[in-house]
Amino acid sequence: MALVLVTGAAGGLGRNTADALAAGGHDVVVHVRNRARLTDADDTARWTGVVTGDLADLDEIRGVARQAAGFGRFDAVIHNAGVMHSPEDVTVNTVAPYMLTALMDKPARLIYLSSSMHRTGSTDLRRLAVGSASYDDTKLWVTTLALAVASRWEGTSSHAVDPGWVPTRMGGRGAPDDLTAGHETQAWLATHHDVTPSTGGYWYHRQTRTPHPATRDERFQAQLVHALERHTGVALD
Repeated sequence: MALVLVTGAAGGLGRNTADALAAGGHDVVVHVRNRARLTDADDTARWTGVVTGDLADLDEIRGVARQAAGFGRFDAVIHNAGVMHSPEDVTVNTVAPYMLTALMDKPARLIYLSSSMHRTGSTDLRRLAVGSASYDDTKLWVTTLALAVASRWEGTSSHAVDPGWVPTRMGGRGAPDDLTAGHETQAWLATHHDVTPSTGGYWYHRQTRTPHPATRDERFQAQLVHALERHTGVALD
């Protein structure tokens, strides 16, 4: 059984992913912004642990990493937390996954939540520095981060997942994709013994897709990592 951290697990896709993993017998640590987000009476008994912190705040991101370290090395980390059309898009969607990746012990598997909208994102990293990035930009960058980690860290698989446009609080009630299928790929990538390709994939419903060309461009990968290092003061080994 695997020890898995799921960020943004108070509801929606993150909660569904965490529930599926726990139902499969895995040890699940959930991240929520604050404990008040856990409203079910069974929540504390269901999880191996809970870590808290606002992923829009760099100091609190560091705090989440410190809390997570108390559970030891994770087998998998699922970077699910995300926001849309908010001033916090770039911090929550790109900076937080980067910082947690850099600050935590390297897990065996990393899964980052992307979006089909990453294909209309910009490679202009000045938007990161000034905080003017769009949702599409942040998803292009986090997808690039996933593939950059796959090429840098031998022994760690790293994937990006498009969960589809699903009817969550973010997606809205009218979203047309299957909510159940929206979390199954993440849980599968985190725990299945035979994933092909074993690392560096961009996935939609357990099938690989072709991402934006920039995500596989080693030069852009290096530029992104450098920009994130400067922005956060945290280096990616």
